[in-house]
Amino acid sequence: MKFVDSAKIHVKAGNGGDGCMSFRREKYVPKGGPDGGDGGRGGHVYLRANPQMATLLDFRYRKHYEAGRGSHGQGARKNGKMGKDVVIPVPCGTVVRKAESGKLIADLTEDGEEMLVAEGGRGGRGNPHFASATHQAPRYAEPGGKGEQLEIELELKLIADVGLVGFPNAGKSTLISAMSAARPKIADYPFTTLVPNLGIVQYRDYNSFVMADIPGIIEGAAEGRGLGLQFLKHIERTKVLAILISVDSENIAAEYAMLLGEMERFDPRLLRKPRVVVITKMDVAPEDFNCPAFEDGVMVLPVSSVTGQGIEVLRDELWKRVN
Repeated sequence: MKFVDSAKIHVKAGNGGDGCMSFRREKYVPKGGPDGGDGGRGGHVYLRANPQMATLLDFRYRKHYEAGRGSHGQGARKNGKMGKDVVIPVPCGTVVRKAESGKLIADLTEDGEEMLVAEGGRGGRGNPHFASATHQAPRYAEPGGKGEQLEIELELKLIADVGLVGFPNAGKSTLISAMSAARPKIADYPFTTLVPNLGIVQYRDYNSFVMADIPGIIEGAAEGRGLGLQFLKHIERTKVLAILISVDSENIAAEYAMLLGEMERFDPRLLRKPRVVVITKMDVAPEDFNCPAFEDGVMVLPVSSVTGQGIEVLRDELWKRVN
C-alpha cells in the first residue's frame, strides 16, 4: 500500500429544507389557521479516527464530500426529514486544518474520536411560527439555511512509542526488522527507506510497544533537504527516541551532535524526550572499539541486528522509558 501522509479535500454540509406555508383546510374548518411544517436540518460532515487506516491514500482519489440536504416542510405541520450526515474515516494521528488560514480544527489521535468539521444548514420554519394576535394568517415561511463548506488539509503524524532516528544507512530498517515483525526494504545503500515503517515489538508478559522507522536524516533536513522535513513530523508524537549511529561512522560524537541539531531546528521539544544512543553494526566493529560517552549522559548501547548482540538489553531499556 502506498504511504500518503497529506491531502486536501473539500467538504460541504447539506442545506436546510425550506419551511412550508400552508393553512388548515377541512370541510368543517373553512378558515383554519397556518399549519406549515418546518424544514429538516441539513446533514453534518464529521471526521472520525479509524485505527484500521494507516495512510491518507484514499483522499488522493476522492476529494469532495457532501452531506444530504434537509427535506422541505409540508402541510398539516409535517416537518421535513434531516439530511443524511457524512462521516469520513481518517487514520489515528490525523491533524486537520483549514486550508485557507492554516487554523487547527482537530487532532484526532484516539480510536473513534470524532470532530464536526462542517455544520448543516438549519431547517426553515413553517408559517405557524410567524402567527400572532394581530397577524393570524401569515403568508410567509422561512427558507432553509446554507450548509457550511470549506477546504481542509489533512496531515498524518504516526503514533508510535519509539522513534528511530539516524543518518541514511545507519541500520534503522535492519533493527526494526530484528525487533519486530516489520519487513521494510533493506539494502546496503543510503535512502533505502523512503516511507515510514511501523513495527510492533513484543515484550515479556504479553506486553508490546510500537516502533517507527523514518527515512534517514541528512544535514539540513530541518530546512527541507532530503526527506527529513517531510518525515521528521512522524517522531513528534513518539515517547522515546532511539538515535542510531553506525559503528563505522568517521566521527560518532559529531554525528550525534548533528542529529540533535537537526531535531532541535525542526522542533526543540524533540530534545526533551527520553532518548538512548544505539551504536549499530557491532558485528563489523574493530577489536579495539570502545563505546563513546556523551556530555549529556545519554545511555549508549552497542547492538548488532545480525548477531542479536545487545537486542534484548535495548528492548528492556526502551520499555523502561516508554513506561
